[in-house]
Amino acid sequence: MARIATKKRTTKETDIEVTLNLDGTGNNQIDTGIGFFDHMLDGMARHGLFDLTVKVNGDLDVDCHHTIEDTGIVIGQAILEAVGDKAGIKRFGHMILPMDETLALCAVDLSGRPYLKYDAEFTVENIGELDTEMIKEFFYAISYSAMMNIHLKIMDGENNHHMAEALFKSFGKALDMATMREPRIDEAWTTKGSL
Repeated sequence: MARIATKKRTTKETDIEVTLNLDGTGNNQIDTGIGFFDHMLDGMARHGLFDLTVKVNGDLDVDCHHTIEDTGIVIGQAILEAVGDKAGIKRFGHMILPMDETLALCAVDLSGRPYLKYDAEFTVENIGELDTEMIKEFFYAISYSAMMNIHLKIMDGENNHHMAEALFKSFGKALDMATMREPRIDEAWTTKGSL
């Protein structure tokens, strides 16, 4: 069964459409209007081996906040729909990812319980047209709309570009692991009976 979801969200601030294929090859078409954010989503999809299409028209004349947060909401909704009842998947995923001087950790649990633990401090306010404080907001939006637990931590790093990129790539790799099929089980991997 294909694990593909298309989600749309339109408000007075943003108009967003996302298509996610969990069983892809990393192909993507991303246009958010924020070049550095597109670069981050590209890395997340390519290293997570997801096919991802993201088209956003946001109120960038105001700032990047609504575009980035709302994109996180819609990607999270697509993740939630694509994983379905979570039967037969690994559920947990993790990655410690090096990128030059930077080392980032991401661990996820597709538990049905949203929570974000985020430990990353940037030394600049912006990378390109992306406000660095919005990186946390993006992952928070994914955590609650996908109903998943996400831990992100910069363990070492100096270059802000590398730090941001390592967070997105490690998330993609951890999510890929969590959504992999586990051939030894058919049901949701939980003692509760369902997730």
